[in-house]
Amino acid sequence: MVKLTKIYTRTGDDGTTGLSDFSRVRKTDTRIEAYADVDEANSALGLAISQITDEFDSETRALLERIQNELFDVGADLATPLRDNYEYTPIRIEQSMIDALEQAIDQLNSKLDKLDSFILPGGSSLAASLHLTRTVVRRAERATWHAIDTVGNINLLTAKYLNRLSDLLFVLARVANLNHGGDVKWLPHTRR
Repeated sequence: MVKLTKIYTRTGDDGTTGLSDFSRVRKTDTRIEAYADVDEANSALGLAISQITDEFDSETRALLERIQNELFDVGADLATPLRDNYEYTPIRIEQSMIDALEQAIDQLNSKLDKLDSFILPGGSSLAASLHLTRTVVRRAERATWHAIDTVGNINLLTAKYLNRLSDLLFVLARVANLNHGGDVKWLPHTRR
């Protein structure tokens, strides 16, 4: 477990930051941008969770709280370069975590009507927050793929996890709107 005794260290005042293997990289490194975006996604999800009232059952709320922890796992994975050997086993995203997201998507989506239009990110404040979180997760996914393409030695499952999470957040936003008038559908200018 991490124990923080001091919040500031001044070690990053030169524009670098430490990875989990104690190597140092520039704060503008694409790997850092990826896990910073994951951190932002986690904060957005925390805001969404704080808005849950009666839209979700306790199981769905627990799912979101588990995902918050998993987003920390994604960040830890992104901060740990792939190597053949480690002194300590690193935290890694595993396929089973992606499978669990897919199962949740399938279960929740079975409660929804089929889409007959694109939907706008709105409706209830919870649904809007989940949509906002979804877009931040999409950005984190793009940043992760960029890091994979430029830095390499990154677990590909981190990007796949983020891709699937954004899908889940889309479905959850639709569920959140079930008792708030349903989906807010896009009307092209030719139909408005």
